Amino acid sequence: MAQSIYPVLMTDKLQESSLFYKTYLGFAQNFSSDWYINLSHPDGGELALIDVTHESIPALYRANANGILVNLEVANATQMYDFIKSKDERIIVAHLADEVWGWRHFIIKDPNNVLIDIIEVLPPSAEFLNNDSSGVL
Repeated sequence: MAQSIYPVLMTDKLQESSLFYKTYLGFAQNFSSDWYINLSHPDGGELALIDVTHESIPALYRANANGILVNLEVANATQMYDFIKSKDERIIVAHLADEVWGWRHFIIKDPNNVLIDIIEVLPPSAEFLNNDSSGVL
């Protein structure tokens, strides 16, 4: 049985990436070495960073994280958007928007171009609910 599960992002920008997650998203550092950093969020969740060149990664797979979208649910996406915009608007790749399926969200990019979708869950629109055939909502 798994005791925990969390993403470990391979990066050639270990310290810069750690600073990004601490500065913009409120993560705290639990452990740090010259090749691995473990971060946790005070509201829950964990994320780690590893130097892409570290010998523990099979040589064939030593590449920066790519094609990853990390969802981060928050209580107030507008407040988070304003905070990040005031710090560095250049990291925002999709601006704050409300979606019919029940999200207020925006997307930022970390130093490795990993995307973080910052999401506030809202009630879905009536139109979306009427067209949903999954039976889940």
